[in-house]
Amino acid sequence: MLEQFSADRQEASIPSIPPPKRHPYDQWSPDARALDIVGDKWTLLIVRDLAAGPRRFVEIQRVLPGISTEQLRSRLNRMVADGLLTRQRYREVPPRVDYELTDRSKDLLPTLGALGRWGFRWAWGEPRPGEREDNEDGEAIDIGAILRLTPGFLTPSETMEGTIEMVVHRDGLDAKHYLIALEDERATIEEHPAPDADVHVTGSQEAWIEAFGPRRSLRGLTITGDRALAERVLDEFSVAPAEIEIEATV
Repeated sequence: MLEQFSADRQEASIPSIPPPKRHPYDQWSPDARALDIVGDKWTLLIVRDLAAGPRRFVEIQRVLPGISTEQLRSRLNRMVADGLLTRQRYREVPPRVDYELTDRSKDLLPTLGALGRWGFRWAWGEPRPGEREDNEDGEAIDIGAILRLTPGFLTPSETMEGTIEMVVHRDGLDAKHYLIALEDERATIEEHPAPDADVHVTGSQEAWIEAFGPRRSLRGLTITGDRALAERVLDEFSVAPAEIEIEATV
């Protein structure tokens, strides 16, 4: 069974120009060419969820409730063919396969950040019923889906540097740990405990929903360490809704 994994690690080659889609826009325009590659459902969310590092198939499926096994397999295969992902196989039992972003897909992170800002401004609100439905992990809302936008969402300045551990406590489940590092005007995110971070922000899942929701309340969060840095970062995730949205919900 291990013969098919002849190397400890195999990386898919990255084509210079992705192959045409079955249903392309057939328009000689850079935006149309881009949408040929990333305009399919799930593609950009997969890029977002790999922003914190490589994941296995089951780990990607866990953070993408709503996608079927066959849909995910098809989408990952296409993204590898398009040069957006590498598929890395390891000689282990059971076999281990990791998916990781390429430079081509990392270049999409600022676009995802801009899309997130647009969503905060024009489409944001309280969680909808369908967004609160538990996934296979027993978790309704994945706060990490917002935090994984960090590399494209935050543009730290020279006065905004440091490390922040954000911890989400979940009822009946292990806590989730996210490490945001701000350095050299870059923002990165990893998913693991960081006891030596400059500041720690902890709270229940509901407290984080309040913090990122339209009411923007930090009252349920506990901040230890460099509070000013934590508040500056959290403020970046609180783009004010457009006036037209405010008027429509009054």
